[in-house]
Amino acid sequence: MAVAESSKLASGASNISTGLREAFYAGLIAFFMFVLLIGLKTDQNIHNELIIVPRWGLLAVVVLLTALGRFLQVVYLTPFLAAQKITDTKTGMRPTSVALRFFSKRNLVIALVIGAVLLLAGGTLEAAVGPYWSVYLGMLRGAAIIYVLAWVIFYFRNFIGAHSYSLGFAVLVLYPVAMVLLFGFQGSLKWVDNFGIQILIYVMLAWGLNIVVGLAGLLDLGYVAFYAVGAYSYALLGTHFGWSFWILLPAAGAMAAMWGIILGFPVLRLRGDYLAIVTLAFGEIIRLVLINWREVTNGAAGVSGVPKVSFFGLMSFNVSDPNYIAKVLEIPQSGAYYKIFLYYLILALCILTAFVTIRLRSMPVGRAWEALREDEIACRSLGINTTTTKLTAFATGAMFGGFAGSFFAARQGFVSPESFIFLESAIILAIVVLGGMGSLGGIAVASAVMIGGTEILREMQFLKMIFGQDFTPELYRMLLFGVAMVIVMVWKPRGFVGSREPTAFLKERKSVSGEFTKEGHG
Repeated sequence: MAVAESSKLASGASNISTGLREAFYAGLIAFFMFVLLIGLKTDQNIHNELIIVPRWGLLAVVVLLTALGRFLQVVYLTPFLAAQKITDTKTGMRPTSVALRFFSKRNLVIALVIGAVLLLAGGTLEAAVGPYWSVYLGMLRGAAIIYVLAWVIFYFRNFIGAHSYSLGFAVLVLYPVAMVLLFGFQGSLKWVDNFGIQILIYVMLAWGLNIVVGLAGLLDLGYVAFYAVGAYSYALLGTHFGWSFWILLPAAGAMAAMWGIILGFPVLRLRGDYLAIVTLAFGEIIRLVLINWREVTNGAAGVSGVPKVSFFGLMSFNVSDPNYIAKVLEIPQSGAYYKIFLYYLILALCILTAFVTIRLRSMPVGRAWEALREDEIACRSLGINTTTTKLTAFATGAMFGGFAGSFFAARQGFVSPESFIFLESAIILAIVVLGGMGSLGGIAVASAVMIGGTEILREMQFLKMIFGQDFTPELYRMLLFGVAMVIVMVWKPRGFVGSREPTAFLKERKSVSGEFTKEGHG
């Protein structure tokens, strides 16, 4: 007994010393990473001169939190997770595991009561406690809803895993209805637009880039150029010629595909970093053309007054039109109708993108993309035309980028070059990498986490109380992208749902004679 106790104490002391060393290294790395990003801030004084404002206190907080997090991970979290052994075959965990205690029925009842009270009497309570505490009431309501959803996912994870695509589709279809029931027509505008339409736009863009990067293995850093071509095609043709969205949507996709082929020809012999540099230059060339060709694109001022999407030409979403949807259906006027219609429209476009991608993967062109991704030299030796393969990958991916761009222009009603900077290409590529190159489901999850997480940060006003009123969470979006990419690359190097399984393989194992193997035929 005494030997066991002494061994346990020695192990604990070793963990503490290791944790202190790891915490020191983590804090040192965090200091050098964030000293320019957080420790120093550029500002202007009263004489309109550029000055540097030090923020050593905020930098110290970040460094200490990083070191503390690393210490707790090494000393407590890693040994704790190692001790959670799987002994219960029914649940997959120990009967007394922390997960089962956390997701108990008692905690579920508490979360349901808190969520119901804050949903039904939230307005009265927020008016009673004031604006300061209402922020925390909103956080508590969100935490209760998240806990209930996590409880359902935990206990029904096997069923959800087996029917993930069907359940995901049902959730997406019913999402606007749920938001309207929870927050009303006007209150649901923010949730449907920022957390629904915005995420689905990036899902479609990432799925389009996935064809080029994930399937064909061609590193494209200028994908935002096709997004811009689609948006400006719709905006210019719609404002000057009055064409409808349903005509301009395929036209924008075709024009973006044409530019994809134009980009593909100069890069046929390039691979790796050289291909990335050329595609990056192509994206910047398109942006500079949009800025400087003022006679056509109106320069940096952009194009305004872009026409809205009509309901298949039957009803309009403009209040002044005689066939306005509320007048035709004799329902109350609301701006939510247009947002809900746009949500289902971009959802349909995403489904189209996924369907075409899945079908193409099982066709010869899709298998040629995968062969090109794995080894271009071997691909050529098999007799595959790499020129056609690359051009089809660029054209197909660019087409879906053009579709997303035309939808973006119709949603915003205004387009300008500043919406199509290199940062957008980096975000889309980061989503593809984080989700898992070639995985449609993983990319959708990464889009929801990254884009939705940014929107949630924008809503967290309590962060201003901690870091000051000049704290703008959206400016730290790329920092969060970088942290997320580091975590995912360490945790799951192939992405959330990364998979490199071939689409064509033998259905059953067959034994091959050793003679054929020796002769090179097996």
